[in-house]
Amino acid sequence: FLDFLKELDRRMPEGQDVHLVMDNYATHKTPRVKAWLARRPHWHVHFTPTSASWLNQVERWFAELTRKQIQRGVHRSVAELEADIIAFIEAHNEEPKPYRWHKSADEILASVKRFCQKTVCQGL
Repeated sequence: FLDFLKELDRRMPEGQDVHLVMDNYATHKTPRVKAWLARRPHWHVHFTPTSASWLNQVERWFAELTRKQIQRGVHRSVAELEADIIAFIEAHNEEPKPYRWHKSADEILASVKRFCQKTVCQGL
């Protein structure tokens, strides 16, 4: 993981802030990783809550990128692929819309309750 961070750091333009969104996996919090990040104040680390559905929203965006842009394209080079990705991001950012939950907390909890009741009943 640290090698990955070093590679990103090498490729980043000078003076640019980096915002790194990660889950709470232990690999991301080793003493070596913490020390490396501490020496780079332009790196800003954001940890998602444990078992966070927030990360699912990020994954959903990448799935949309894949489905709408990458799978439909023909890329004869890395440069063509990068151009398609950048075009998608620019188009998306012209009118960004947040992903919204369609169920209320009560609806989600009721669904979990039904699942638990079925599981308990089947286990008897």
